[in-house]
Parts: sequence; C-alpha cells; structure tokens
Amino acid sequence: QVQLVESGGGLVQPGGSLRLSCATTRSIFSRYAMGWYRQAPGKQRELVARITSSGSTNYADSVKGRFTISRDNAKSMIHLQMNSLKSEDTAVYYCNVRIGIDNFWGQGTQVTVSS
Repeated sequence: QVQLVESGGGLVQPGGSLRLSCATTRSIFSRYAMGWYRQAPGKQRELVARITSSGSTNYADSVKGRFTISRDNAKSMIHLQMNSLKSEDTAVYYCNVRIGIDNFWGQGTQVTVSS
C-alpha cells in the first residue's frame, strides 16, 4: 500500500503564498520521483511540478518562477512552495508517485486564491 499524506492548502489572496507538503514512506521516497498535480473544476488534472529521487525538477510553464518543489530527505517529504498566487491557481492539488505503470495519489488538498 502506497501512502501519500498531504497537508497545507487553504484560502489565500492573489499575490499570496502557500506551502503544500506530502509525506510518504522512506522506501518510496528514496526510490521514485514524486510530484504535484492539480485539477480545477471542469478541467483535466495537470502536472504542476515534479522532482526525481536525485533532486532534478521540472515545472509546468504556468508556474515557473513562482512555485518551487523540494525534497526533505530527513522526513521523506516533498514540499511545494507557491508564491505570487493567482486566481487561476485555484484547484485541488494532489501528491503523486508513479511506480512502473501505476499512479498513486494523495487525498487532495484544496487551494483557493480569491480576494
């Protein structure tokens, strides 16, 4: 059983910041790339950011320069620091790990950017 436990999220004004966190087991964390996806109402789930086990990162064009994904090796966690948030960032954010051909997801956390 792959467990991905998310925390963070909430309501923030445009231009504000939030940090999301995702915890998993050490065996998963040390071996696989992990990432964050988001799904806005009426839209498909999309990749936001991804980080490999060695720390290489990639980002969606829409968040480059504003979001930063990082790894906490001591706690087997990844974080997504989101700055300069925009209304279009409003979505449910999901932590993800792909093992082989299987995708595993966290429970999702709501991020709402609104004044």
